[in-house]
Amino acid sequence: MKDLHFKRHRRLRQSASMRSMVRETQLHTDDLIYPIFVTEGTNEKNEVPSMPDVFQFSLDLVDAEVDEVVSLGIPAIIVFGVPNEKDDVGSQAYHDQGIVQKAIRQIKANHPDLTVIADTCLCQFTDHGHCGVIEGGKILNDPTLDLLAKTAVSQAKAGADIIAPSNMMDGFVAAIRHGLDEAGFEDVPIMSYAVKYSSAFYGPFRDAAHSSPKFGDRKTYQMDPANRLEALREAESDMEEGADFLIVKPALSYLDIIREVKDFSGFPIVAYNVSGEYSMVKAASQNGWINEKEIVLEKLTSMKRAGADLILTYHAKDVARWLTTDK
Repeated sequence: MKDLHFKRHRRLRQSASMRSMVRETQLHTDDLIYPIFVTEGTNEKNEVPSMPDVFQFSLDLVDAEVDEVVSLGIPAIIVFGVPNEKDDVGSQAYHDQGIVQKAIRQIKANHPDLTVIADTCLCQFTDHGHCGVIEGGKILNDPTLDLLAKTAVSQAKAGADIIAPSNMMDGFVAAIRHGLDEAGFEDVPIMSYAVKYSSAFYGPFRDAAHSSPKFGDRKTYQMDPANRLEALREAESDMEEGADFLIVKPALSYLDIIREVKDFSGFPIVAYNVSGEYSMVKAASQNGWINEKEIVLEKLTSMKRAGADLILTYHAKDVARWLTTDK
């Protein structure tokens, strides 16, 4: 043995303190964005059946939820609306008294320093559940752009700090950037769902937002999960059109895409740890099959390691508590 020469990598793993000193990737509370679902009515706190510990809140109850988020040090939320009324063009998405607009005004009044992101799409607000205008069973791209721009402007008027369009229409960032600039909101950034796959991981979210399509699917506008180079083309288009952040959605099965988009763009990258990824962990934890804390921290760290700067996750409140406790 005395004549053997080999590297002793274990020297740097001998204690928790030593491992912490050489840790390459750090997960922080500042990295987190927490989704909040707001709904019409009063005294409504409805747990999403497929998403344990995730609720829809009416406006009279949402303040308590936001207060908790702020107390945990989470710097940003994204607001999704669940309206009572839907129509074929999703008019409640861009109504000044729409549920999202009312929620933004209320939240910003109580927490002006909290970064409030508005999800900008039509699917929760259309009676057909698609993200655009329908004609003859076809989702029309260009007429949809006008409605998305109107939605973004109405959300900015309500006080949204960031607009996050999630529809995947061609040219949606350019249309929204133009609309915001024309309305005097040139300083409001766009967090584009630049790379959004047509994924099976979205099922629980559609329960939460009541946004399942009534016919067909979204494969004509969301991306094929088999494609890698297409993600770079989509990201490049959004960069050229004026995006300020790029979202990759889902996250866990697309860590390679997160890394490539980060290296390619140099933009701030947001990993969306989606509902299916969340619910699988919750279900396994409730059955006693896994250690929830260890699994969640490991998977979110993997997203940071892959290149994500921010993580949009339903685990955010738990993660903030765990990070504080560990510290």
